[in-house]
Amino acid sequence: MHAGADASSETMPAEALPTWPEDIFSILRRFDVRQVPYVPDAGHSQLIDRVLGTPAMRAIPLTTEEEGVALLAGAWAGGQRGVLLMQSSGVGNCINMLSLTQIFRFPFLTLVTMRGEWGEFNPWQVPMGSSTQAVLELSGIKVLRADRPDEVREVVEAASGQAYNACTPTAVLLSQRLIGAKVFSK
Repeated sequence: MHAGADASSETMPAEALPTWPEDIFSILRRFDVRQVPYVPDAGHSQLIDRVLGTPAMRAIPLTTEEEGVALLAGAWAGGQRGVLLMQSSGVGNCINMLSLTQIFRFPFLTLVTMRGEWGEFNPWQVPMGSSTQAVLELSGIKVLRADRPDEVREVVEAASGQAYNACTPTAVLLSQRLIGAKVFSK
């Protein structure tokens, strides 16, 4: 299993599912996002499921997150917009590849579910979770953050505008408090 995937997360009953992933999906549709590379992640599962069920969008599973950066550069060269879905632990895998966003000036948007924060049980997630924002900023990526469900729509809308209209590489950090702390279960 990849470090970004987490088999220990609990599943929620349908009536308890958060609505903010649907807000993100609506924004991506409005910005005509066609390609959605991702490493499987419980925090993005609702959004991934929506993309998988939409013929106008292509969900592309990755073996590692840096593949997604190159894929988005190629998508843009081919006339399509994309968004990279990953977990904070995957940001560390992308450091060298993020230079493409500066060199080629293509619209880059990534949505990053955070680990190593609120209620984290896994000590391996803490170092990258603590460094994610700084790593992205040092790589030339503008960082916006959503900590509460009522912030997600506005933050993702702003980030999408920055990325797709101003060609400003942008990341949205979806806090662990927002997505919910993972719980280890045997």
